[in-house]
Amino acid sequence: MTEIELVNVFTHLGAGGNPCPIVIDASHLAGEGMQAVARHFGHESGFVLPASGPESDYVFRFWVPRHEMEMCGHATIGALWVLATKGRLPGEQVRIETRSGPVTGYVDGAGSGEPSVEISQPAGKVVDLSRADEEDVLSALKLSRSDLLDLPIQNAVTSRVKTLIPMKGVRELNALVPAPAQIEACCGRIGSTGLYPYAIEQQGERRFEARQFPKSSGYPEDAATGIAAAALAFGLLRNGLVERNSERITIMQGRAMGALSEIGVRLGFAGDRPVGCLLGGSVTRAETHVLQP
Repeated sequence: MTEIELVNVFTHLGAGGNPCPIVIDASHLAGEGMQAVARHFGHESGFVLPASGPESDYVFRFWVPRHEMEMCGHATIGALWVLATKGRLPGEQVRIETRSGPVTGYVDGAGSGEPSVEISQPAGKVVDLSRADEEDVLSALKLSRSDLLDLPIQNAVTSRVKTLIPMKGVRELNALVPAPAQIEACCGRIGSTGLYPYAIEQQGERRFEARQFPKSSGYPEDAATGIAAAALAFGLLRNGLVERNSERITIMQGRAMGALSEIGVRLGFAGDRPVGCLLGGSVTRAETHVLQP
């Protein structure tokens, strides 16, 4: 028997967000069992296991219907939130082992009583695509260069490589119609795990909007993608669209799916050098499920 908490992560005004099944006692599940949970719900799913050594408090694993993932931002936040609501955390700072490397969670349970969660991500790396790779991306999305701002298409990574596409506006962004087969093929050629077109909403307020078309997750679009948002924050910094400070960057996602979501990123600096970021957002509990073996 497997108890699964279904939560929505990165909600906006209590709605939207990315649905995420969480299993906080996953020691009895092998990889096949975890994948079965992801397939049952059709969403990225998070699994909490005991620490493998003294360097961490927990091991987190992540699955989508088609494969295991090295890291999933919203599932990490969702799992920490569920653990906090059940009184299962060792403290406000939690060391997590993932297949992409160590992650630190920061959980504040004060205030409203609902836990506030942020997680660490390493400094992002941003690389402009070649002209040929840019044409590949434009073809996959049925775009021309005139549909974009005068900025490069870039591969950016904190935990997984995402491709940043600077759309001219929010309207053009939300008019895109994904073609999953073409996107998967394109991502394979350019070394990306998903296309992440974005647009400026209110630059002075550090507000942007984006959509995520994953390479091969088993569904065509995500309502909220924390790891992509973290990568985008470093792309915005590289392109001069945000100032070099740690004020919150807000990234809206999911509008075209009818699930408007809100992701927050705070860049961290050592002097003038970016050294990482904190990724966070609101979580709401949807329901509890029990799956029989």
